[in-house]
Amino acid sequence: MPKAPSDLLTRTSTLADGRMVVTRRVHAGVDEVWAVLADGWQCATWMVGVSRVRDVDPAWPKVGSRLRHSEGPWPVAIDFHAEILASEPGRQLLLKAGRWPLGAARVRIMVSPGSTHGSMVRLSEDITDGPGRLIPRPVRQRLIVARDEESLRRLAFIAEGHHRRNRRRSVREFDDAAGTGWLRTS
Repeated sequence: MPKAPSDLLTRTSTLADGRMVVTRRVHAGVDEVWAVLADGWQCATWMVGVSRVRDVDPAWPKVGSRLRHSEGPWPVAIDFHAEILASEPGRQLLLKAGRWPLGAARVRIMVSPGSTHGSMVRLSEDITDGPGRLIPRPVRQRLIVARDEESLRRLAFIAEGHHRRNRRRSVREFDDAAGTGWLRTS
């Protein structure tokens, strides 16, 4: 069955070890995507399952920093945290995140410039410990990848919205500097 037009920007591939990677073309630059990832307070707006962010270390997204969040619907939301294991600003994050009742997971998010414009974002995750490891990898990866596809879709929408807003702002600043006033949109 063909995907909806909005899903044509998303692809899923399988690595040699059986982990799946979701890749999405984003119509915003690496800087706009990274700005969303680097703002831990926005995590609940794009990461499926995160219902609220309770606290973010000031050093986020540096190695060792934590984001405290809750998963699930209120009033039964369960408190967890995610910790940055590796960070290359503008390029990559590796996190360890709690996933009750399945166990902990490692989540890797990679951002790179697109071939013509925008950027490419790749997301992969797998359960690293806990009862979820008992689920065969092909089965658990199919469950995880559905969530990751929606998470990347949300991340893209936010980054693209920031990109459009920043473009409008730069046009207004250029217009103001030129003193013409004729390009003003608001």
